[in-house]
Amino acid sequence: MSVPIEPHDQRFPVLDPAVLQRARGMLATSASIVAFSGAGLSAESGVPTFRDAATSGLWTRYDPARLASPEGFAADPDLVLAWYADRRRAVARATPNAAHRALAARPDIALVTQNVDDLLERAGCDPTRVVHLHGRIDRDRCHGSCGHEEPIDPAVIVAELRRCPRCGALLRPAVVWFGEALPPEAWERAVAAMHSADTVIVIGTSGAVWPAAGLVDLARSAGAGIVVVNPDADPDDNKDHADIVLRGRAGEVLPALLSGP
Repeated sequence: MSVPIEPHDQRFPVLDPAVLQRARGMLATSASIVAFSGAGLSAESGVPTFRDAATSGLWTRYDPARLASPEGFAADPDLVLAWYADRRRAVARATPNAAHRALAARPDIALVTQNVDDLLERAGCDPTRVVHLHGRIDRDRCHGSCGHEEPIDPAVIVAELRRCPRCGALLRPAVVWFGEALPPEAWERAVAAMHSADTVIVIGTSGAVWPAAGLVDLARSAGAGIVVVNPDADPDDNKDHADIVLRGRAGEVLPALLSGP
């Protein structure tokens, strides 16, 4: 399956063909490949990063932690829900980019993402092979203890308090907030994928968010090769953590990397 390549944006580095060929060779000899993605994967689709969204417009008046924490929700649930309604609308307007589509065209690659959007699934990825470490913004879950989750209709996004139909507790976005643990099942699946990986492709993430960032070190310790895809990556800075650094946008690099020789 051919994957369309987006035209080069002159603001970003031009991909080095020799380095690309080395990365292709690494993938060709790998029996188990994991794509570990962050905000840079979806930023090209117009989904603002958390910090960018929290420091623009109305939200400049608020501490980002107040918009995404159990304490913030307890203090002002209406404010938190208004913030997430804005984020949900941005995700609903976005469409998968060439990087999402390139990953969807490779069902042999396991997908572990820090992103809370559903663009991988909308690009055609099997939902059962996408591990969302930080939850899903297109779902609500019970803020109590019953564990109930339900999808949000992207055509009807409202900022209103709703109650869990099972236990009556408040519903809240099904994402991981500051101070909360990652979902145990997602974490266990991600750890298992990293343990078995021959190669991990790190896409659009600086590796600054823990504990998710530790997964790449875990894979490297288990013997996996690491390929970094990031327009801001410096090969010299990454030499101790990556075998190959592909400087470029995910929408350009991944179609070239994953579509074959």
